[in-house]
Amino acid sequence: MQGLRGRSVAGQVLFLQVVVAVILIVAAVAGLTLQARNDAEQDAQARSRAVAETLAHSPGIAAALGSDDPTARLQPHVAAAHKGTGVDFIVVMAPDGTRYADTDPGLIGERAGGVERAARGEPFTEIYEGDPSDAARAVVPVTGAGGSVLGLVAAGVSLETVGESLRGQIPVIVASAGVALVLAVGSAALVSRRLRRQTRGIGPSEMTRMYEHHDAVLHAVREGVLITGGDGRLVLANDEARRLLDLPEDCDGRHITELGLNPATVGLLRSDRPVTDQVHLAGDRLVSVNTRRTAPYGGPSGNVATLRDTTELRALAGTAEVARERLNILHEAGVRVGTSLNVVRTAEELADVAVPRFADFVTVDLLGAVTRGEEPGAPGEMRRAVLRGVRADHPFRPVGSVVPSDVADAPAGGAAVLETDPAGVRAYGIRSLVTVPLQARGVPLGLARFWRTDTSEPFGQEDLTFAEELTARAAVAIDNARRFTREHTMAETLQRSLLPHALPHQSGLDIAYRYLPAQARVGGDWFDVIPLPGARVALVVGDVVGHGLHAAATMGRLRTAVQNFSTLDLPPDELLTHLDELVSRLDQEDPEGRSGEAVTGATCLYAVYDPVSGLCGISRAGHLAPMLVHPDGTVETPDVPLAPPLGLGGLPFESAELRLPEGSTLVLYTDGLVERRDRDIDTGLAMLRGTLAGAQERTPEQICEAVLGGLLPEHRRDDVALLVARTRLLDRSHVADWDVPRDPAAVGTVRNACSRQLAAWGLDDLAFTTELVLSELLTNAIRHGSEPIHVRLLHERALICEVSDGSSTSPHLRRAATTDEGGRGLFLVAQLAQRWGTRYTATGKVVWTEQSLTEPPSAEGALPDLAAFPDLDEL
Repeated sequence: MQGLRGRSVAGQVLFLQVVVAVILIVAAVAGLTLQARNDAEQDAQARSRAVAETLAHSPGIAAALGSDDPTARLQPHVAAAHKGTGVDFIVVMAPDGTRYADTDPGLIGERAGGVERAARGEPFTEIYEGDPSDAARAVVPVTGAGGSVLGLVAAGVSLETVGESLRGQIPVIVASAGVALVLAVGSAALVSRRLRRQTRGIGPSEMTRMYEHHDAVLHAVREGVLITGGDGRLVLANDEARRLLDLPEDCDGRHITELGLNPATVGLLRSDRPVTDQVHLAGDRLVSVNTRRTAPYGGPSGNVATLRDTTELRALAGTAEVARERLNILHEAGVRVGTSLNVVRTAEELADVAVPRFADFVTVDLLGAVTRGEEPGAPGEMRRAVLRGVRADHPFRPVGSVVPSDVADAPAGGAAVLETDPAGVRAYGIRSLVTVPLQARGVPLGLARFWRTDTSEPFGQEDLTFAEELTARAAVAIDNARRFTREHTMAETLQRSLLPHALPHQSGLDIAYRYLPAQARVGGDWFDVIPLPGARVALVVGDVVGHGLHAAATMGRLRTAVQNFSTLDLPPDELLTHLDELVSRLDQEDPEGRSGEAVTGATCLYAVYDPVSGLCGISRAGHLAPMLVHPDGTVETPDVPLAPPLGLGGLPFESAELRLPEGSTLVLYTDGLVERRDRDIDTGLAMLRGTLAGAQERTPEQICEAVLGGLLPEHRRDDVALLVARTRLLDRSHVADWDVPRDPAAVGTVRNACSRQLAAWGLDDLAFTTELVLSELLTNAIRHGSEPIHVRLLHERALICEVSDGSSTSPHLRRAATTDEGGRGLFLVAQLAQRWGTRYTATGKVVWTEQSLTEPPSAEGALPDLAAFPDLDEL
């Protein structure tokens, strides 16, 4: 026993379990052996009884017993029955026990003992001990007709035979006992191993000491101990923890969220972070909490918390909590105030942070110049920009109203002023007011007022510093928003001033347009419609990289450049080539970008439409291809060759020439219409294509409205320029043309045909001047040009006269001296025509003039003195 006491708890449990298992198995083996022997004896008795009963009631047994020689008649039957019954012996006896027949013939004639019960007519079975051997036997009487006992039949199995059958079962029983012993020892070892791991191999005395300490912790110490499992349920709480946290009696095993604890305490107990001396409110107590994880120190995953009552530190903790809350408010103000560059929205963010955590009501009044983005000057009118409060009933002026107070009445130096029981608002329960001027960089912006009602603690002197700091942060954000508003307004004003204010008069296209600047920063999107000679119209759409004033100014420079290049009447690809060279030069003049963002990367699309032929030439530099709505309503994206954006160079510009049936709609746009951060550009193009489907039934103005309504987001991050042009063809009856041979005599013929055409058009008043102009241009083409020579008259918004030839030599206007014989013809043309010029084609040039249908050809309203032009005599 001394050795047993020295063992650990796990060792003792293992030893005792093995001993108990051995005792139980030995007892089981003994019981099974006895049971098996008893069953064998019972079986032997039953077999013996059956054999004896069968032989006693067999036919002829009674007659054989009454015969003269029973042995001779019965012995063969007994021998035969013995072989087939499985018993050890069969005996037929007289009523007094004398053997007539026996399986052992040597016993015939001897008397058997213990058969008196059968002799009285009662069959029986028994375990017989005596001669000739111990056996399980059965004795059955053979009765006659009157019920008299004629003889006895005995059958039995020797106990030695029974023992032999039992010995055959003993190995199985022993083997089963061995297996049971192995299983019992193995399970005991597993239990012992787990117990050793749980008890760490300690002995009974140590375990007793641990439980004593456990009881001391639970009941004696004055520090609360709380253990929670990994699933958040309470595992253990000592008496002090129950008292400090006012836990219910049935708290063990319940989830900590069901114990009525402070939400902050619940959050701490559910988290895995260790804390030291963190103060929490528990009812009317302040409890200092320390938490640690249990996992590193063994046992299941969970947390252990120790609790101490620190109610005496309540005042200090309250002050610390207020300071912490104010730091949280300042941190939140740094994150939330100034998220937008909108003056009013920034002021609203200030009020949202302060209500209700610092004040019950907040009003923010701003100078009118501040809301407009202007630089505040002398104190002026203020308007209420923001009003926030904890309830709807209040005495304050609504948002947008004029506030009678003036910035000049504000506290000097940006200091906050505390006012108790402010006049005019006492009836609404407002008892405290802090007024803080909004100033940034020494510039007054407005006033912020913080109000508290009688349901809150009045403002104290310590609140003034906090109000000043909170307001100072908001004032910087408001001033930044004001500066951005000013820049945005200037950029938008500049951009709108540089964009077309009205569409020029032309009859080849029915045009509608929309321009929408970005809501954050103005970009460089632009468009233009430029009338060209010959009733043609140029359509331009472009986009300058970047935002702000620089992008707007660059857009204006590019638009001006395109207008200037268009006066040269260049094909679209040549015009973009010149524009590309200009952009490259602009960037080279400022290689370090000191003036702002680079121009490189600007995109442009330039299209020229001719209403006489219905042809439209298009070229683009990095810009999205236009969309074409056919008269039948189908939408197509024409295959226009794409060149790199302006300023990159390297690849030549190419043009595509489209033949547009009358009633076709050409849609030009910038990427701000179809591209968004949350939407792929291919999706935007598909949406635009779907919106334009069937647009032939709508006017260009209606198409613009439908496109903007279907594609524009709520908040635009980029500019949008949209230009919709529906084609018209010039009436063929207003076009007259002639092929002219290179023969001076042909001038008169063409001049006469021109006079007849003008008469048909009802333009007889222009016949004389037109003949003079046509004669001069045609004569120059015949003298200095080459074939083919062609003349075309267009009756449009003006009378257009075009003379084309195969030479690229351009005529120049000059003032001839009095001694010169020529050189005055173009001067005359310039005097008679409203405009004139030259454009080059792939086969030569076209010299054109325009004559107004309503105004005289010169400022004086009369023709020049033709005597000054002697070279006209030959015309």
